Amino acid sequence: MWCTILNGCFLLYWTVMCVFAPDFIFKIHHRWFPIPREHFNVVVYACLGLFKIMILLFNAVPFVALLILGS
Repeated sequence: MWCTILNGCFLLYWTVMCVFAPDFIFKIHHRWFPIPREHFNVVVYACLGLFKIMILLFNAVPFVALLILGS
């Protein structure tokens, strides 16, 4: 349960930062990885989607399965 909650909070924080401070995030990462803004947006969006799928697959579904088995 706690793993799902913590990962969900991290995903929410990451999403909020990408929505409300995209220039700040791009400036920080552009220093390390000199890629165009369009590619950066694609990478960030793909990573957000992959992280969400991983949370569902490895945290939420097993937690729900354990709840069903426990009742």
